[in-house]
Amino acid sequence: MKTEEDIILLVKKDKWMMDILKAARTLYLPDWWICAGFVRSKIWDTLHGFQERTMMADIDVIYFDDQFTEKLEEKKWEKKLRSIVPDIPWSVKNQARMHIINYLPPYTCSVDAISKFPETATALGLQLDREDNVILTAPCGINDVINLVLKPTPFFKDNKQLAKIYKERIRKKNWKSIWNNLIIHPFDID
Repeated sequence: MKTEEDIILLVKKDKWMMDILKAARTLYLPDWWICAGFVRSKIWDTLHGFQERTMMADIDVIYFDDQFTEKLEEKKWEKKLRSIVPDIPWSVKNQARMHIINYLPPYTCSVDAISKFPETATALGLQLDREDNVILTAPCGINDVINLVLKPTPFFKDNKQLAKIYKERIRKKNWKSIWNNLIIHPFDID
């Protein structure tokens, strides 16, 4: 796996992932993406030669709508997704309000929010267009995820408070216990 096209092809061949993307598309949310572990875990599972998919705590659907920023709106969308695909742990978050929760300046769109995720390998998103073409966004690039490198996004690395959050995530998530070939950037080690 070397290019964005390789990642897109990997996703297109995965019926489960395509079904998840199709379900999310039915909501017609503005500026929507399925992101983070949904993409990263597939890549890391493939690079580790896993035959079984690694379980995920949730499927992160994000969107950007600065007109309706109530948390109840997100819950409504989660309920709708559960009615379409009930066995999925859906998590829907409007990025127009998430900056407040994370004590950050406002995001301008969903891709801006993705660029400010904690890890470069997690700063990924997928969506489908109307013709079922898979679209990948990788505002921090794909080099780290395809090379099994775990390091903070520039946004987290350059902020001492966020760097602490990042380091705690690395400790709690313990991804190396699942994907043992991960290379944790020296910045991450206390």
